[in-house]
Amino acid sequence: MTDDPGVSGAPADEPAVILQRGLYFEEIQEGVVYAHRPGRTVTETDNVLFTTLTMNTQALHLDAAWSAGQPFGQRLVNSMFTLATVVGQSVPQLTQGTIVAQLGLGDVSFPHPLFHGDTLYTETVVTEKRLSGSRPGQGVVTMRHTGRNQDGVVVALATRSCLMWTKEAHETHASS
Repeated sequence: MTDDPGVSGAPADEPAVILQRGLYFEEIQEGVVYAHRPGRTVTETDNVLFTTLTMNTQALHLDAAWSAGQPFGQRLVNSMFTLATVVGQSVPQLTQGTIVAQLGLGDVSFPHPLFHGDTLYTETVVTEKRLSGSRPGQGVVTMRHTGRNQDGVVVALATRSCLMWTKEAHETHASS
């Protein structure tokens, strides 16, 4: 066996298996910038589909002619799509398979709109982490997500709290 995260030992005649996963509670570092790549170029189809699936009939997302006469001169990407994508971009690097539950979102803002054809890039800074007092083997991690367009303009900010596994507790839970 190896001490590398995500690597399992294997017999000499078989390759080691590297499992893609997020970070365990003890691997997450406060104050570090986690840059999530690749970015996500948002299309008109993304916006219209998400908007209609969620029954949001806001003309700013659906009506090109009407939106052309509004302050931004074009349709805006649904801010809930932007938020969901910002959170989603962090999953492979931080929480894939290591999260117990999302506890909440707060301080959400959209300082600049996202438009069709923009590429969204997300960075996350862990602002706080602590072991849970009521759930042994788990910890609460608070992170600040920042979404930027291809020009570096901030289009979304959100604080998110998650309940995360410690590695030992997760391995024990998985084997029981």
